[in-house]
Amino acid sequence: MEKMNRAFEKAKKMVGMEVEDEQQTAALEESNPFAFMDEFNQNCTLSTKQRLYGFAICLVAGFTFTLLSMLVFFNPIKFGIAFTLGNLLSLGSTAFLIGPKRQLTMMLDPVRIYATAIYLASMIIALFCALYVRNKLLTLLAIILEFGALIWYSLSYIPFARTMVSKIMGACFDTDF
Repeated sequence: MEKMNRAFEKAKKMVGMEVEDEQQTAALEESNPFAFMDEFNQNCTLSTKQRLYGFAICLVAGFTFTLLSMLVFFNPIKFGIAFTLGNLLSLGSTAFLIGPKRQLTMMLDPVRIYATAIYLASMIIALFCALYVRNKLLTLLAIILEFGALIWYSLSYIPFARTMVSKIMGACFDTDF
């Protein structure tokens, strides 16, 4: 952690920002578990126009990567990389609108903590299968898992949507003869 703090201070010095005293930083970290995120949020001061541009650029880039992934659908490795990168860019675009701290807080909300964990894990699994394992079948299965997790995560932001989808799926797959 200390190495990370020193590296962060060096980065601040390189861009011309003031470096805080170590005692002030230590006192801040002890009093607030989200001190790093608070400091990061304070350094992310963008105008409304800049936030909208950042959101639009990330969202368009995410959709572009997702659509381009369809061109290489029959090559699951390239598809998995492009699709996952598109999802990451689309997910990151909302951080421009609401800020990174609020984005993280909303993602870790008890209502959607499991959906977030499964979604992020599925992205990691898809990238692992595509880049390291290089197995087309495993990559395809990971992409299917990622797509399902994306839908479930997205539904967590719509009130009662997951309950409704669960009931519909239960009714569709009810096998009473």
